[in-house]
Amino acid sequence: MTPTPAALRTIGAIPVRNIWLLMLYASRLYRELPSRLRYGVEENPDLIPDLVAEILTGAVERRIRRNLTLEFHRRRADLTRVRGRIDALRTERRSLLRQGRIACSFEELTTDTPRNRLVKAALNKLCGSVREEPLRRRCRSLAAALDRAGVGDETSAGIRSRSLRGALAAGRANAEDRQMLAAAELAFRLSLPTEDPGRTRLPAPGRDETWARRLFEAAVGGFYRTVLGPRGWSVNPGQWIEWPIDTKTSGIDAIMPGMQTDIVLERPPADEHGHGHRTVIDTKFTSILKPGRHRSLTLDSGHIFQMYAYLRSQEHDNDPGSLNSSGLLLHPSVGEDVDESAVIQGHRIRFATVDLAADSTAIRARLIALADETAASRL
Repeated sequence: MTPTPAALRTIGAIPVRNIWLLMLYASRLYRELPSRLRYGVEENPDLIPDLVAEILTGAVERRIRRNLTLEFHRRRADLTRVRGRIDALRTERRSLLRQGRIACSFEELTTDTPRNRLVKAALNKLCGSVREEPLRRRCRSLAAALDRAGVGDETSAGIRSRSLRGALAAGRANAEDRQMLAAAELAFRLSLPTEDPGRTRLPAPGRDETWARRLFEAAVGGFYRTVLGPRGWSVNPGQWIEWPIDTKTSGIDAIMPGMQTDIVLERPPADEHGHGHRTVIDTKFTSILKPGRHRSLTLDSGHIFQMYAYLRSQEHDNDPGSLNSSGLLLHPSVGEDVDESAVIQGHRIRFATVDLAADSTAIRARLIALADETAASRL
């Protein structure tokens, strides 16, 4: 599917081109994938069967809990009692009355519908494509559950593709079936969801600002674990750090706020004689600049104080990396890109943005450059 350009979407004031990309970066599945699946497709380097399998299995599980859609299907059978219409010619030709039976044609509710067969075929297809074994087991288990429910096999890819497009375009499926069928088409096409217009529809994820803030933090952490981990970097998301308290009163522990960094990167030394570098990253899902009292735009002083506390409170003589560690305050771009830095009492603090309205290639390149450049800067 080649998406057409869409109007710019925002979460609050933050432009976000494709929130599915952030969900992918935040997922555990992303870092498990081989690089050939992450980078191998020019138009969208994040086409991966594992993410599609996650979407499809979730949709199928929800549909099974609410019962699969039934359809009437015309069936012919030789029965011991009359049901529906009698097929007199078949009854006479096969002398069924002498056997105590009668040929009938009737309508029967069944789960063996074209759309359920398509979903089962999609699950079976993904069984041979996904890398993560637990996810592969989920696909096999759900395909077996559909089989036990009486869903047959779909063998024709051409019929399958036309049936999917027809059911989705004509709106013949209810909302839950549309989600399941859309995920099935993703499985056949192995394409990453986007928020641009296309032939396939999926319910859009929520755009709540609190949820998006957490998603942005998890996406940056997940991306760095995936990309920098194989290069020998240590990536620690959500790390709690202690205040360097010398003495304290009995009740201070109950009221003293804790400190938790979003992401801490440790770049390994280039050789046995070199030194690594520590970067503390604090993600904020807000504009990096805000109106000031004495100037039109200014950095948020609270964010600076927070980063300053992260860096200075962790200084220890027996930990060389703590003495010149860097801080990176990372925000999404709002209107313009910002990339400035200042050295404050031995620690470089960088204030930078990443444009979430850009395509995935540009976002990836920006995140990698921020990590490399911040770690390479020496005081």
